Amino acid sequence: MGIYLNPNNVNFYNAVHDDIYVDKTSMIDFTNGCLNKSSRFMCVSRPRRFGKSIAAAMLTAYYSKGCDSRELFKGLDIESMPSFESELNKNNVIYIDISQFRSKANVTGELATLDLIQKAVIEELAAEFPNTVSDDDRDIPSVLEKINYKTGDTFIIIIDEWDCLFREDTSKDEQERYVMFLRGMFKSVSAERFIKLAYITGILPIKKYGTQSALNNFREYTMARPGRLAGFLGFTEQEVKGICEQHGMDFEEIKRWYDGYSLGKVTSIYTPNSVVNAVTEGMIGSYWTRTETYESLKMFIEMNFDGLRDAVIRMLGDQRVRINIEKFQNDMTTINSADDALTLLVHLGYLAFDAEESEVYIPNQEIAIEFANAVDDKGWGIVGEAIRQSNDLVKATIEGDSELVAERLEQIHEANTSVLAYNNENSLSCAVTIAYYSARKDYTMIRELPTGKGFADIVFIPHRNSSKPAMIVELKYNSSADGAIAQIKEKRYSGALDEYSGDILLVGISYDKEQKKHECVIEHLSR
Repeated sequence: MGIYLNPNNVNFYNAVHDDIYVDKTSMIDFTNGCLNKSSRFMCVSRPRRFGKSIAAAMLTAYYSKGCDSRELFKGLDIESMPSFESELNKNNVIYIDISQFRSKANVTGELATLDLIQKAVIEELAAEFPNTVSDDDRDIPSVLEKINYKTGDTFIIIIDEWDCLFREDTSKDEQERYVMFLRGMFKSVSAERFIKLAYITGILPIKKYGTQSALNNFREYTMARPGRLAGFLGFTEQEVKGICEQHGMDFEEIKRWYDGYSLGKVTSIYTPNSVVNAVTEGMIGSYWTRTETYESLKMFIEMNFDGLRDAVIRMLGDQRVRINIEKFQNDMTTINSADDALTLLVHLGYLAFDAEESEVYIPNQEIAIEFANAVDDKGWGIVGEAIRQSNDLVKATIEGDSELVAERLEQIHEANTSVLAYNNENSLSCAVTIAYYSARKDYTMIRELPTGKGFADIVFIPHRNSSKPAMIVELKYNSSADGAIAQIKEKRYSGALDEYSGDILLVGISYDKEQKKHECVIEHLSR
C-alpha cells in the first residue's frame, strides 16, 4: 500500500460516513463493463462542487489491492450487482491528484509539476517491483511497460484534476511536456497492454490542438455530452427528494435554487455541494464558492466577442442563446469568440446546455445571483442598475404605482436598444424580465404559461409561505396597456392560478413604437 500506488480507501470511507451521502456506486458496474475494452479510456469532466473527487475516491477504494473495502461497500448499490466480486480490491491502482502536485511545485520551486509526479510514483513502483525498476528510470509509462513485460501486471490509472495545468497559468513548455507524458501513458502501443482502465477527471474536456484531441482514444463524458454517465455527474431529482424528505427540507425551494442542469436524457440535475450545504446548514441560499471559476465568469462577461455581452443580457432576461460548442479548444486561454466563452461557462457550471437545441441558459437562482454579482462588479450601466433597483420596481408594482413601473421599464429598454432589438416584442419581454429580476426571490416566474385559451406572457407565482400577490403580466407591442388587461380578462389567464388562493394583480404593459413610450396599467383581480 502506498500514497499513489495501491492507496487505501480512507477518502471514500470519509465520504460514505459523512452527514449526507448519495450512493453513486452503481457507476462501478459501468466501469467494470469497460475494463480491457476500447471504452476503458474515459475522461469525465464536470464543474467544481459536482463530486469529481468523490467519484475518483470511490473507484480507488473499489479497485485498489492496497485495501479491503468489502465492509465499506456493504449495503451500497454495487454490492448487489453481478460484477461486484469480480474486481473488488484486485487491481494495481495508480491514483494521482494533479492539483496537489501543482501546489507542491509552487511551494518548493525545485521541480516542475510533472517531475514531482514522475519521481513520487516511480519511487513507489520501485518499492513494489524492486527487480524491475532501476535507479535510472524517470518516465512512468516506460516503467509500467517494463513491469508489464516482466510480470504481466496491468494497471488502473485514476487521475483527478487532470486539466489543472491547462486551467492555471503554467508555461506552454510545461503544458506540452505534460501532454507528451499523457500520450506516452495512454496512447502508446504498450499502453494497450498495461492499461486495464484509465479514468481521468477534471473541469475541462481534453485539450484540442487544431481540430484534434490530444488523447483521441478517450471517450469523453462532459456537461455538454454526458453520455451514459449523465445520472452520475450531479444529484438527480429523485436523490434530492430523498435528501429533503430525510432532513425535513422544502424540496420546491431546493429545486428552484439548485436544479436546472439538463444532461442528456436526465433533465433535472442539481449542484451536489450546494444541496449538501443547504441541508446541512438548514438554510437555502447561495453556496457557490468564489473560486477561480468565478473570476473567469467576471472576466468573460466583460468581453464582447461576437455579442457575448448581448447574450448574457438575454440570459439575464430569462432567454436562451444558441451556440456552437464544437470550436472550443478546451482550455481557459484560447477564447476567440462568444461561443468559446459560453461553452467554457457550461463546463464551469455557470450555464446549462440543452443539447437538442444547442442552447445555453442560466439554470437556477443560485447561478442567477452569481451573474447578477458579476454584472454589478463590472459596472454594466443600466443593466446593473436595473438589477440593483429591481426591488423598488417590484414594490411599485405591488403598490399599483403604474407610472413608476412604466418609467423604469422605459429606462432599461431604451438603454439596451442595440442588444434587445428595440422595436421588437421579444425585446420588450426581455426588458421586463430583467427589470423584475429581484422578483425571483419571492416568485417563480413562468413565461408563456398555458392557460387553456392562450398563453399568458409572464406569470409570477409567489413561493410557498409568501404573502406577496401573484401577478399576471401581459405585454402589448403597438397597442394599449388597457388592451393587455382586457386580453387577460377575456382569455381568463387567471384560470391558470385556480389552485392559488391569494391575491392576484393584473399588469398590462405596452410599448408604442412611434412615440417610443411605455405604458402600464395595474388592476387588482376580484375573486
